[in-house]
Amino acid sequence: MKILISACLLGEDVRYDGENSSIAYGANFTFAQKELFMDILCDNEIYSFCPEVSGGLPIPREPSEIVSLTKPFIIKNKEGEDVTINFLLGAKNALDLCQKENITIALLKANSPSCGNKNIYDGSFSGNLIPGEGITAKLLNENGIKIFNEKELLELSKFLKMKQVI
Repeated sequence: MKILISACLLGEDVRYDGENSSIAYGANFTFAQKELFMDILCDNEIYSFCPEVSGGLPIPREPSEIVSLTKPFIIKNKEGEDVTINFLLGAKNALDLCQKENITIALLKANSPSCGNKNIYDGSFSGNLIPGEGITAKLLNENGIKIFNEKELLELSKFLKMKQVI
């Protein structure tokens, strides 16, 4: 299967702080999770992608949060600068890649204003999470792409096995 994966989860230093969220090397993951992740990488065709960088944001950059979850979406960085267009362009670029390459599954970074699929930060830069989707996750989901985050590796693995049986 073809899987779009957030570049930061693959160890690329593309996060807002210039770091990564590597699953393979991350201290927050058990050996079993790392092994499962490596199995997923080895058994599938992987497409690395960072919507924020694709949308023109630099590395490093000020952290950003979604201020308005409904159209018109508003995303601002910690300095108050409106970066909505960068997030929308990155989301569109991710969708274009998925459509061009017939990618129907994505493993995205949890809680990100681009990639979060269950929760995102509330827009106050206070660390509070609320239910919601990041801009890229929302667009991909609306276009039939199944989204998982790094805390759902087991679910992703089961989903991939089910797809292989079909």
